[in-house]
Amino acid sequence: MNIDLSNLPAHVAIIMDGNGRWAKKRMLPRVVGHNAGMEAMKEIVRTASDMGIKYLTVYAFSTENWKRDLDEISGIFGLLVKFVARDLAELHEKNVRVRIFGDYSVIPEDARASLDKTLLTTEKNTGMQFNIALNYGGRAEILRAVNRIINERFFDALSKGDYIEEVSEEDISRCLYSGEENGDVPDPDLIIRTSGEERLSNFLIWQSAYSELAFTDTLWPDFSPQEFKSIIESFCKRERRFGGRITEAK
Repeated sequence: MNIDLSNLPAHVAIIMDGNGRWAKKRMLPRVVGHNAGMEAMKEIVRTASDMGIKYLTVYAFSTENWKRDLDEISGIFGLLVKFVARDLAELHEKNVRVRIFGDYSVIPEDARASLDKTLLTTEKNTGMQFNIALNYGGRAEILRAVNRIINERFFDALSKGDYIEEVSEEDISRCLYSGEENGDVPDPDLIIRTSGEERLSNFLIWQSAYSELAFTDTLWPDFSPQEFKSIIESFCKRERRFGGRITEAK
């Protein structure tokens, strides 16, 4: 495998899709698929960190996932507690910093406590930043950012007897989960989605404006470090234009 390390994506985001279908194919409960997916996530976090990728963001639980069966939801959060308890030491040893994108205040107390412990333990780590999108939705994130800006500007303008200043793209980016509260994470260079679906599903919709996209038919529990590296290798060969055009050689 020939990966151009000079062109390595700084930020890779992944929509981890296909746990349920993986379990169904094997006539197993869906929670078994989520458990297998958690194992796959651990391997990808380890691989991305070892490769030198600076930011990895995974879509773990969306705002729409609350519509699922209660037993499945409970199982997902139970696995999250298990993951933290078992793998926090390795994350810390690898100097990985864990951050959360989304409002995780509403998740079960034991899962929330586990996450709080993880955030605190890894807070000062300086290696790869691992962002877990949990109870996250792209539209909700943008609304949250806009409302935060309105509140900030309204009271400031009111005190000065002035008008609210015009909102800029920089203002919105600053107030997203990827903004200043989590260290000003750069927009994802590459978004990967597994399981054959080809849509973003309300994931990082502001930040993905110029992201490269990669889709694979592989169900998430079967997504291997080798396939991850292959997609990274393919990304490194792409020419990114950001709305411009490539200058032709004379």
